Amino acid sequence: MEQEDEVFREALIGKKIPILTLDNQWHRLFTQTGENEEIQRLEDNLNEILKRQGKLNTELKSLAAFKKKLMQEIVSIMELPDSSAKEKKMAENKRKIEDANQRMDDYSDELMEIPKQIDEANFALMLASMRVCYSRLQQNVEEIDAINKWVSEFKVQLKRKIILKQQKEIWNDEMYNYMHSIFGPDVINMFDMKYNPQNVLNKEKDLIGEKTPKQD
Repeated sequence: MEQEDEVFREALIGKKIPILTLDNQWHRLFTQTGENEEIQRLEDNLNEILKRQGKLNTELKSLAAFKKKLMQEIVSIMELPDSSAKEKKMAENKRKIEDANQRMDDYSDELMEIPKQIDEANFALMLASMRVCYSRLQQNVEEIDAINKWVSEFKVQLKRKIILKQQKEIWNDEMYNYMHSIFGPDVINMFDMKYNPQNVLNKEKDLIGEKTPKQD
C-alpha cells in the first residue's frame, strides 16, 4: 500500500484537485463502490472543516454588523448630555466593540489556516479514493476475465449442444420416415411421439421459404 500511495502522490503533483465532497462526479463514483470506512471517515473530516469555514465566515459577518450597530449607538450617545448613564453606556459599548474585535481577529486567524486544512484533508481523501478505485478496477478486471472465460466455454458447449440437437432431429426424422413407410400414420401413436420430426423440419423449411420472395 505504501508503494501504491507513493505512486499516487507523484501522480497528483501539480494537479488541481476539486473539493471532492462538493464534486458531483466523485459522489456518483463512490456511491457505486460501496461503503468504505476510511472514505467515510475522511469525507466526514473534510466536511467538518468546510462547515467550520462557513461558520467562521458567518460569525465574522454577524460581528461586523454588530460592531456597526454599536458604533452607531456611540455616535447617538455622544450627542446626549453628560451623565453617569451616558458614561456607563459608552463604556459598555466600547467593551463590546473590543470584545467583537478580539473575536474577529481570532476568527480571521483561524480562517487563514482553513485553506491549508482543506487541502490536506482533500488530498488524503483523494489518495484513499485512488486506492479504492485501483482495488475495484483490479477486482473488476479479474471478474471480467472470469466472465469472458465462462462465455467462451459456454459458446463451445452451446455449439456442441446445437450440433447434437440437429443430429438428433435428423436421426429422429430418418427413423420416423422409415417407421412411417412400414407402419403408416399410426407410427406416431405407436411410439408415443411428442411431435412429428418431419413436421419440425418442414416448419423450418417453411420459415426459410417465408423470407424468400415468391417468383412469378
